[in-house]
Amino acid sequence: MERLQKVLAQAGVASRRKCEDLIRAGRVEVNGEVIDTLGAKVDPATDEISVNGRPIRLEEKVYLLLHKPKGVIASVTDPKGRKVVTDYLRGIKQRVYPVGRLDYDTEGLLLLTNDGDFSQRLTHPRHEIPKTYHAMVKGVPHGSLLDKLAQGIELEDGMTAPAQVDYVDIDPDGKHSLIEITIHEGRNRQVRRMFEAIHFPVVKLRRVRFGFLTLEGVPRNKYRHLTKQEVKELLDMAGRPGGQKLDTDT
Repeated sequence: MERLQKVLAQAGVASRRKCEDLIRAGRVEVNGEVIDTLGAKVDPATDEISVNGRPIRLEEKVYLLLHKPKGVIASVTDPKGRKVVTDYLRGIKQRVYPVGRLDYDTEGLLLLTNDGDFSQRLTHPRHEIPKTYHAMVKGVPHGSLLDKLAQGIELEDGMTAPAQVDYVDIDPDGKHSLIEITIHEGRNRQVRRMFEAIHFPVVKLRRVRFGFLTLEGVPRNKYRHLTKQEVKELLDMAGRPGGQKLDTDT
């Protein structure tokens, strides 16, 4: 027996928190009976569960790592008809959704899944899953400016959390520099806004790491399935303070 909201999230209905809202709103039925209080447990193998009158199906869980190209919407649909990330998932029958966000003009590592609980745990701010980017910026910011980013900098929506920032490469002519930055938050356009705040705008941005995952072996526009061990380790990270990885050998 499992909690109803967890089963709904695992079925890809929504995040666990939103599934709780659906239950409270009386929009969920189990074996024909409306369930509007939290705490109910169900057997997903035998109970008939419906949301808004439509039965749910417990699809096989899918966990994907996509090397997202620039100029693609991190969504499953776009009213303007632009390319979306699911356009690159040929062969995937399940309806999957991005884990968190990755801007239209940003390329790199993006996770997708139909497991709403998994997605919520990885994107909740308190779990502090580290995300690493390579930012090509105009000019060469002085080390003291990078220290400001590392310590936290004031944006219009508040102070950022501490980050890890370092140089990767600098053009000989000093027109551009490549900087690696690791953050634990997921605010809209956060990395770009952080560099704008120190007056060194980003001209190219690429996410190169999510937790311990990298783009190794995944060409641009391609994807791969996560292994069961990788999924476990990601969930372990989400259950540890500061996104620390558990020692899975113990």
